Amino acid sequence: MRKASRVVAEVLFHLKSRVKPGVSTAELDKFAESSVRDMGAVPAFLGYRGYPATLCVSINEEIVHGIPSPARIIREGDIVSLDMGAVCEGFYGDAAVTVAAGAVSGQAKRLMDVTSRSLEMALSEVRAGARLGDVSHAVEKYALENGMSVVREFTGHGIGRHLHEEPSIPNFGKPGSGPLLKAGMTLAIEPMLCLGRAEVVIKNDGWTAVSADGSLAAHYEHTVAVTEKGCDILSAVPKAG
Repeated sequence: MRKASRVVAEVLFHLKSRVKPGVSTAELDKFAESSVRDMGAVPAFLGYRGYPATLCVSINEEIVHGIPSPARIIREGDIVSLDMGAVCEGFYGDAAVTVAAGAVSGQAKRLMDVTSRSLEMALSEVRAGARLGDVSHAVEKYALENGMSVVREFTGHGIGRHLHEEPSIPNFGKPGSGPLLKAGMTLAIEPMLCLGRAEVVIKNDGWTAVSADGSLAAHYEHTVAVTEKGCDILSAVPKAG
């Protein structure tokens, strides 16, 4: 799982610099697929429940599962969420990041900052002996304190020999509730926040989820392992150099 997650982290790291005005989302997907395969892994999303790409590329009001297309061109000021998984020796890794294309609005920047920070807050609650509700509540509390709404239709998940395993990990909940976390559990934790309301609509392609009110959305995700002392981030971004 560390190998698979490292592949995801490295590919996302290189993709971030390719998110620029004028680039199509299909170009990003092509780079992602070739990179994953060059690193000896297999794309986890491609063909999963019929999904047609390696990468999910969700722009602005799109929350998750945006399908790459040669016709979808990134524009100045867009915020672009990149979500990707890889399989290595039968084990899965999964991560996501939201990237600014050129100069973005102050509101967009703040949404990205709050969503990223809400993931950090959630990860700070991950340790053996904690309850899953502690992790979920950390996202919700930080988001609401900062005036953002939490998407409820989509959750994080367990991960291991399958992309999606139990338990489901909502981004809202009561502290002290839910399953007990044990050392060795592996989880994909992924806050999805909106600037406006959290209601979701699925587009006609059957995949792309957008905010019902058209407000901006951001998405961050890490695959982590629960340890006795805390959280081992398997999909940590590679250090430069």
